[in-house]
Amino acid sequence: MSTHISKYLPRNTQKQGEREYTERQLSFLANLLKTGGDPKQAAELAGYSEGSYPQVIKALKQEMIDLASDVLAQSAPKAAFKLVEVMEAEHSIPQSNVKIQAAQTILDRIGLGKAERIDVNHKVDDSNQGSLFILPAKTPVTVDDAEYAVSKD
Repeated sequence: MSTHISKYLPRNTQKQGEREYTERQLSFLANLLKTGGDPKQAAELAGYSEGSYPQVIKALKQEMIDLASDVLAQSAPKAAFKLVEVMEAEHSIPQSNVKIQAAQTILDRIGLGKAERIDVNHKVDDSNQGSLFILPAKTPVTVDDAEYAVSKD
C-alpha cells in the first residue's frame, strides 16, 4: 500500500478505537482512495461480490466520512496557497474562478470559511437617556358572548 494512501487509513491496520476491520474492509478503504472515491470499483477491487457494495458502504459509512474529511483537511493548505497564488498573479490564470471556488469550498468545509459576525450596538444619545421600555406579560383574552356583522363593501 502506498504511503500516499495509507496516511488516510486507520492508524492500526486491524483496529481504530474498538472497531476491528477485516482485510477486505481495509482493502476497500484503500481502494476507495485509489479509485478516486468510486465505491463500486473499490468493492470489486477488494474482492466483494458484484452488487454487495451498498452493504459495504453501510458497514463502513463513518470510516468513509472520516476519509473524506481527512482528504479535505490534507488539501486545505493547497487550497489556501491556490487562493493566494490567484490573488497575487500578475497574469491571467486559466479557469481561475473555478479554482477559487474549489479552494473556497474546501476551506469552508473544514471550518476555515469566512466568519459570520453580527455586531449589535445600542447607542444612547441625550434625548432618550438609554431608556428601556418593558411590556407587560401577555394575558389570554377570553370572549364569552359576541356578535358580529359581515360587511358587504
